[in-house]
Amino acid sequence: MAKKKKTDVSGSETVFEKLRESTPWIFGEKLRKPKIKFPRTEKLRIRLPAPSKSFWLIAIFIVLFILQMGVVYFIYREPPSIGADQQGQPLFIWPDLNESFIVEGIVASIFLFLASSGFLLLYQASKYVYNRKIALRILIIGVILIVVSFIVLQLMLGIKAQTFEAGQR
Repeated sequence: MAKKKKTDVSGSETVFEKLRESTPWIFGEKLRKPKIKFPRTEKLRIRLPAPSKSFWLIAIFIVLFILQMGVVYFIYREPPSIGADQQGQPLFIWPDLNESFIVEGIVASIFLFLASSGFLLLYQASKYVYNRKIALRILIIGVILIVVSFIVLQLMLGIKAQTFEAGQR
């Protein structure tokens, strides 16, 4: 079978004409066999995007906050959110070591969270070895968070312990 010569001299070919020339005939001139190139799938792997390290750090801090707040205790015991004494003054700290108001648990959890953030800042300060000014600022903020959280939590525990001792006399 001889190839047909082009009669058009304009110099432009359509896509259809290019495909017609490059695809061979099957069964005479009734059906064409397309040339299909499939991509190589040997090294092709589909992976799900992985979350970043900061996402996991935030997730750990959220779980830490929820556990420190005492959610399981609050669900099981169903304590009141805030209390009052005989004169009607609000109580934010339960006068017993083994019980707590919801507000007391949330405040204690916030200060434990701040202390944890302070320790995280201490770790971050060690990454700025060659920039002493930034490392010192981060270190001071971390130490302040830890010390303030420790003092506030000790004050809360001291208030609870004094009311516990006064109640037993």
